[in-house]
Amino acid sequence: LINFGDQYLVATSDMLFKSAHFPKEMNPKQMGKKAVTVNVSDLAAMGAKPLGIIISLGLPKNMLVDEFDELMDGIIEGCLEYEMMLIGGDTNESQELTICGACLGIVNKDNVLMKSGARVGDIVAVTGPLGLASAGFEILFNNLELSSDLKEIPLKHALNPEARSKEGVLIAEKGYATSATDITDGLAKEIGELIDANSGKIGITIYEDLLPVPEEVIKVAEKTDKDPLDLVLYYGEDFELLLTIDKNIFNQIKDKISLYEIGCVTSSGKIVKISNDGTKKILEARGYEHLSKK
Repeated sequence: LINFGDQYLVATSDMLFKSAHFPKEMNPKQMGKKAVTVNVSDLAAMGAKPLGIIISLGLPKNMLVDEFDELMDGIIEGCLEYEMMLIGGDTNESQELTICGACLGIVNKDNVLMKSGARVGDIVAVTGPLGLASAGFEILFNNLELSSDLKEIPLKHALNPEARSKEGVLIAEKGYATSATDITDGLAKEIGELIDANSGKIGITIYEDLLPVPEEVIKVAEKTDKDPLDLVLYYGEDFELLLTIDKNIFNQIKDKISLYEIGCVTSSGKIVKISNDGTKKILEARGYEHLSKK
């Protein structure tokens, strides 16, 4: 955060490598757009309106001109979608495609969202369904045979992720949230970061029956012999916002903005999951790097 009059200038940066962040099924245009999306998602988590992005590219020498053009088309498409400028950047030769984005945004000082600030009794909520991106990656990695209606949405979330930019800006402007982050590394890890940001003075309890797990995630988990909750808790790449919200405010806004209540803030200092049968389990604050083995 940089003082900018009565506003903060927010800066963030993400570096993406082809081998670690892009499945082989992702085309250059999708790669370019994802590089923009991951940066904008960081701004959304702070309630900042995107202003522009600087993109630096490490390009393999065997990359085709058409592939480069597609990559740039994706970057420009992302900038247009999030209503911001492509400010500039740099290019150099690299052994593998590398995209480094440095994104700038702006937010009023009174409205900035932080990971700290959650209070005991707050509602814990997310801005959308969970586990769809992980389901999409599992479909790709395992060549799953599913009906087109079950594959369409997961594959879209895996190959064409979207940042919750407008939601983040609105939530910040209205002062709805006490703390926030985006879900990139798995729900459990992001919850752990909220707890750590409050010096461990809070805990968070989530309820299995409240988690918004779509049918597609359950079907993919069945096909791959996985627990659907593992796809939700530890996989990541959802790019939804994770929020803590005063209970009274949540009851006022839950019909005005798409929010899913998943739990509450406690004083336990731990992440606790309550199963459908009432069983309590303490969760580790870990995430899953789903492309690291590829």
